This record gives sequence, C-alpha cells and structure tokens, in this order.
Amino acid sequence: MDIVGFLKSQFICHLLICYIFIVSGLIINFIQLFTLILWPINKQLFRRINCRLAYCISSQMVMLLEWWSGTDCTLYTDPESYNKYGKENAIVILNHNFEIDFLCGWNFCERFGVLGSSKVLAKKELSYMPIIGWMWYFLEIVFCKRKWEEDRKTVMQKLLNLRDYPENFWFLIHCEGTRFTEQKHQISMQVAEAKGLPKLKYHLLPRTKGFAVTVQCLRNVVSAVYDSTLNFRNNENPTLLGVLNGKKYQADLYVRQEVPEDEQECSNWLHKLYQEKDAFQEEYYRTGTYPAVPMVPPRRPWTLLNWLFWASLLLYPLFKLLINMISSGSSLTLASFAFVIVMASVGVRWMIGVTEINKGSTYGNNDNKQKQK
Repeated sequence: MDIVGFLKSQFICHLLICYIFIVSGLIINFIQLFTLILWPINKQLFRRINCRLAYCISSQMVMLLEWWSGTDCTLYTDPESYNKYGKENAIVILNHNFEIDFLCGWNFCERFGVLGSSKVLAKKELSYMPIIGWMWYFLEIVFCKRKWEEDRKTVMQKLLNLRDYPENFWFLIHCEGTRFTEQKHQISMQVAEAKGLPKLKYHLLPRTKGFAVTVQCLRNVVSAVYDSTLNFRNNENPTLLGVLNGKKYQADLYVRQEVPEDEQECSNWLHKLYQEKDAFQEEYYRTGTYPAVPMVPPRRPWTLLNWLFWASLLLYPLFKLLINMISSGSSLTLASFAFVIVMASVGVRWMIGVTEINKGSTYGNNDNKQKQK
C-alpha cells in the first residue's frame, strides 16, 4: 500500500472528514433556518439560495466518492439522451442493491449540474435527522410514512408544489421502496406469484402507486423518465466504509430515457420496465457490459473546492484548540478530549452503519407479508 492509500485508511483522517461534514452541515442548516424569512417575500429566491446551500452539504459526500476514493463511473446511454441530461427536469428511477447506490445517484446528478436541486421520495423519519434530513426539508423534499392511505394526499400536494420550481431538478426514486436483500426478495416474489405478476431475479417488485402519482403530478414539468441500472465491476459490493478508506471502485451505470403513459398504464409500464431491468442485469452479469455507448462524463472541480473551503475554515480553529488543550497539561482536559474522541468514533461508526445492508429497515419484510393475507 502506498503512503497516500495508508493515510486514507487511518481513523484520524476519517474523524477529520466527519468533523468537517458535521460542523459545516450544522452551520449550513443554521443559515437555512434564516432563509425562511424569504419564503413569504420571494419564494423563488428562497429556493435558489437553498439549492446552493444544499450543494455545500451533498457535494461533500460526492467528493468522497469522486476525489477521495477515486471511484470511476462509466455511463452507458445513447448520445441523443446524453445531450439532454441536466438541461431538463426528469424522474430518475434507481435500483436499490448497494450500500452506496444513493451516492452514485448523487454523483450522476453532480456530473450534469443538478445535485443541489435534486429531489427524492424519502421516509418521514429522515426529516428529523440533522444535516441531510434538515437540508432536505428546506429543499422541499417529499417525505412519506410509507402508508399509502395516509401518504397520498400529502405526497400529491408536495409534488404539485414543485411545478413552479425555478431550477432544473431530477426527482430520484427507488420504486422498490427498500434495499434489496435475499429475504425481502423471497417475500416480494411470493407477492408477485399471488398477484400473477412475472417474477424478478435481481429486483424487488416495484411499488407502482407512488411512482404513478409522481408521474401524474409532475407530468407538465418533467420531460422524461430516466431508468438507471447500477452495477460494479468484478462483482464487488461497495460500502461507505470502503469509500471512506479510499478504496477505488469501478461503477457502470446504464441510463435510458422513457416516457410512461397515464396512471393506470403507468403501473403496467413500470412492471414491464423492471422485467427489462432484470434482463439488463442478467446481460451485465454474463458479459460485463450494457447495450449502449459507454461514456465518462467529465468530473467537475466544485465538489473538491467546496470541501477544501470548509476544511480550511474549520481545521485551523480545531488544531489551535487541541494545541491549547495539550499545552495546558490538565488531566481533566486531556480526559475530556479522550472522551470526545471516543464519542466521535462511535458517532462516525453509527453514521456508516445507517447505510449497511444488513442493518437496513425491515420495510418490505412484514409489509409484503401483510399484502399476501
């Protein structure tokens, strides 16, 4: 291992990265709070400012993938669609098989300049999470309880509010509703059999109601649906911890442009789409490639520059504080410092654990079982 790779794997580096992310994130959340006074005065200015503030947070995560780990992402698509990316509003369907698939989705947004304005359909619990959850609140992210009877009215209203959004945005959606695991897949295919739907080998059964309503509400705003399928070469299963350790991955993302029809037809269209996604996955496992032209969108410098700005702003006062604490020679001060380090390490591990597949939500287990009754 070279010296750079060795340093990237050291916990002290991870701690500093997390310190910059957490402190800068809380500062940005605090600034976002004050932008609320703009909402009744100039709603569009509020939105534009919060797109830039959100970029300051989410781009730090993308920086880890692009610059820290050096992960390469090859985009497979047709040249005509490629020229439209970032220049139109779109719904982006993502598969949900990997711990860092959300990060690759953000990377896709970043390469085409829509990271700051990107939207997601997220579970309600995330809205209470500091930094990212609070950032999403100011971005008018659509939160749901994953109980459709309760969610339908709220989701529709939130989506309709995006019709006059001043920035080009991509609405990222995991139609499977939860991350793929063997247990969830088994239960999902039991539901498919009970409903007379074709079984899938590499995906869970898509949840059509939320997707259909999204298309319905954004029909006059969104130009197309981008169906994207993500895989990693050499059958690697990347993790956020691996990215934090500087491990380089080779990602392949297949994107095709689609246009669904009305709400009822949308449900059938989505099931057919996932059957095709399964076939693409099968082909990728067999040949290691997708049926489209491979391209590598240029990496932009802004994620790195943003991180360097926050690092230069926050690391100096931290090091000055540490030097003063050590030079004081106080046992209580040093013990307090050691306690903070321990608590910080626990917090870092907890943040990483949130993304781990084996610690994912139980949504898709009990929920699908109930649907069979």
